[in-house]
Amino acid sequence: MERSKVLACLSALAHEARLDLVRLLVRRGEAGMAAGDIGRELGLTASRLSFHLAALEQAGLLRSQRVSRNVIYAVDTAAIGQMIHYLLADCCADHPEVRACCDGARGLSSLSAP
Repeated sequence: MERSKVLACLSALAHEARLDLVRLLVRRGEAGMAAGDIGRELGLTASRLSFHLAALEQAGLLRSQRVSRNVIYAVDTAAIGQMIHYLLADCCADHPEVRACCDGARGLSSLSAP
C-alpha cells in the first residue's frame, strides 16, 4: 500500500464515529449492514452517517452494494490488513517490541466498543 493511501485510511479512521462504524462492520463480516441499521445502531442521523460512510468509502476502507432499496456496507478487510501491514512492516520496520505489543493486545478489552 502506498503511503498516501495509508494516510487517507488513517485520516478517515481518526474520528470516533468512523472508528465505531468500522468496528461495528468488522463484527458483521462479509454480509455487512444496511445504512439505516448502522445509523440506528450507532445513533447517527442519516446526514451524519452518510458523511462518515462517504469518508470511509473514499479512503477505501468500506465497500457498498445496492440490494433492493437498501445500500449494504461492509468493511474491506484486505485494505485494513494492508494498512496495518504498512504500519508494522514499513513504518516500524517490524520491530520485535512493536510486534510483541500487537500480539499481546489481542486479549485487551480496555479499547472495546461500548
